Amino acid sequence: MAQPTIRFSVIGLNHPHIYGQVNLLLRAGAEFVVFYAKEPELIAQFAPNYPQARQAQSMEAILEDPSIHLIISAAIPCERAPLGIRVMRYGKDFMSDKPGFTTLEQLKEARKVQAETGRIYSICFSERFENRATVKAGELVKAGAIGKVVQTVGLGPHRIRLTERPDWFFRRQQYGGIITDIASHQFDQFLFFTNSTEAEVVASHTANYKYPQYPELEDFGEVLVRGNCGSGYIRVDWYTPNGLNTWGDGRLTILGTEGYIELRKYCDVAGRPGENHLFLVDHKEIRYLDCNAVDLPYGRDLLNDILHRTETAMSQHHCFLASELALQAQLQAQRLGNL
Repeated sequence: MAQPTIRFSVIGLNHPHIYGQVNLLLRAGAEFVVFYAKEPELIAQFAPNYPQARQAQSMEAILEDPSIHLIISAAIPCERAPLGIRVMRYGKDFMSDKPGFTTLEQLKEARKVQAETGRIYSICFSERFENRATVKAGELVKAGAIGKVVQTVGLGPHRIRLTERPDWFFRRQQYGGIITDIASHQFDQFLFFTNSTEAEVVASHTANYKYPQYPELEDFGEVLVRGNCGSGYIRVDWYTPNGLNTWGDGRLTILGTEGYIELRKYCDVAGRPGENHLFLVDHKEIRYLDCNAVDLPYGRDLLNDILHRTETAMSQHHCFLASELALQAQLQAQRLGNL
């Protein structure tokens, strides 16, 4: 028998990641029903891409619709958690763009409401869920290809594109800081690949080396994290030069006791064209894997979790812990001076 169709809606279009969130659910077979946003210019860009979805006149119209199972959002970062908490209280599941939280207080309240309601609060960590090389690395690690994972090194460089950024991008209270924002991806991958269920931030630093005209912006961040099953180093920045043919040379190195994996997610500098490059080194050989045909299961797994109240896409503990580590690292980060 065919499974029931999950009907979803969108509230908040402030980050372009919303297109990826919608598309992964459509690929998985969900039905996009309705959307709401306050900004006419964002609606004008978004609506023509999804003619099957109608525009709601208010957020409440979506929250109060009993036929909607899931609400997704890429609102301004500081607005995502309050929305997600409301969504859960209305008896619906929620998927946020990263970061899912900008303060520890938001996280504490979300944990409380999630425990009370039993709803799903998921964060779309796209650098893992929507990257085929990272998905393949997860399969290899699970199969024991490099032994026991003991460390991850996650690099998250980004191109800043200053003239394209909205005002909230430069306001610390709204975007949360560089570690809260970008490095949430790297904390997610650290926990996933080391299989850590507990972790602590050992040291963290942030800086604004290049853009003093935006005093609340951070353009560099780094973190050392220690888990109960491994350690990790994270570096994020807004320095990707215009000469690179993509927005960032994102990389992940996974060190195991019997080998290592390096992912060159979005490009291979001076090497192979395209994305999703995986290199595996073990006791036998060096292997290259083109991962462009690897399946992306997150959307399908999330819909299955909504139907069956399971945690196959990502455990709630993992989602909240990855966010907590990013928030804690941001909060305790030492601010480095100008070079």
